[in-house]
Amino acid sequence: MIFRILEDQLAQKARDAEATDRRFMQLALTLGRRGLGRTWPNPAVGAVVVKDGIIVGRGWTQPGGRPHAEPVALREAGEAARGATLYVTLEPCSHFGRSPPCSDAVIASGIARVVAAIEDPNPLVAGQGFAKLRAVGIAVDVGLEREEAAYAHAGHFRRIRDQRPHVILKLAVSADDKIGAAGRKPVAITGEAARTRVHLLRAQCDAILVGIGTALADDPELTCRLPGMEARSPVRVVLDRALRTPGDSRLVHSARQTPLWVMASELAEAPAAAKLGAAGAVVIRMPPKAGSGLDPHAVLHALAEKGITRLIVEGGSRVAASFVAADLVDEAWLLRAPQAIGADAINALDALPLTQITRSSAFRVRASEMLDQDTLTIYERA
Repeated sequence: MIFRILEDQLAQKARDAEATDRRFMQLALTLGRRGLGRTWPNPAVGAVVVKDGIIVGRGWTQPGGRPHAEPVALREAGEAARGATLYVTLEPCSHFGRSPPCSDAVIASGIARVVAAIEDPNPLVAGQGFAKLRAVGIAVDVGLEREEAAYAHAGHFRRIRDQRPHVILKLAVSADDKIGAAGRKPVAITGEAARTRVHLLRAQCDAILVGIGTALADDPELTCRLPGMEARSPVRVVLDRALRTPGDSRLVHSARQTPLWVMASELAEAPAAAKLGAAGAVVIRMPPKAGSGLDPHAVLHALAEKGITRLIVEGGSRVAASFVAADLVDEAWLLRAPQAIGADAINALDALPLTQITRSSAFRVRASEMLDQDTLTIYERA
């Protein structure tokens, strides 16, 4: 009987310890999300230093990717880090890049235990950070909130493993699966709450991409227009094989304030590229592709080489369909309005049915919520 009581007490103590670890890891994940869209090419990591149940240091990857989350949290903790526990959403780096290894900073701080959510697949790290910590006697636990950390760092993982960004396809559709009026005329589909949510998504991504058709028809800005968050606008990317982007467009006029990258064929005329360059845009030349448009695989590879880890694809229907057909969509944000537009309006995925996402075994629903009268459903790779 005594042994049974002791076993129950030990089991409860272990559950309490795990619950405490989980709470602090969830805080680290929340902190890490503050950096989404601002840290590329580095991952947006969160870190928390805890001693005797008290938070003594917090940190997240800073704009531009440096300093990393761990040294920020350790600097705030100071001497209190000695003997404390570090909760971090990704394995501390172990190599010299533009900053010293975070694993060295952890060792120097006197941290006694590290709880990490997931290993970094970067070949320069890939378990070596954990090995360095364990070699000096630091206790290392890996795997707490692994699934949530994998989602938070999906852009970093995709760029390392597949040499492309994590692709989020955003579609605002009517009740009859249309995204625009007949004649490819733009039309407001969703309400203010849905548009606000999209602008927040823009602030959390590195780049946003549209085709030249959308750029010509809508003359969009593609910025984050939430109050106080204009500086968090992503890089604007236009797929423009023949360099038809107008010099008087809002995209070009704002190119010196918010980066504009125009992706064109190597065969596009040099004078047009020179004009865009003079206005502050960056023209990225791509190998010519048979038929129309640009190869989405090559586009994503070029963006990854420039450091982009999280990309929103916003339109139009042909561009969206090309990414779906090429199996390059990792997440789909489907914002559905209750009103119909009409049979002659523009299909969401051009010639492809929207069921390629909504009823495909390749996708599963991650989340769903109401935004006033509109519904947001987020699909992810199954």
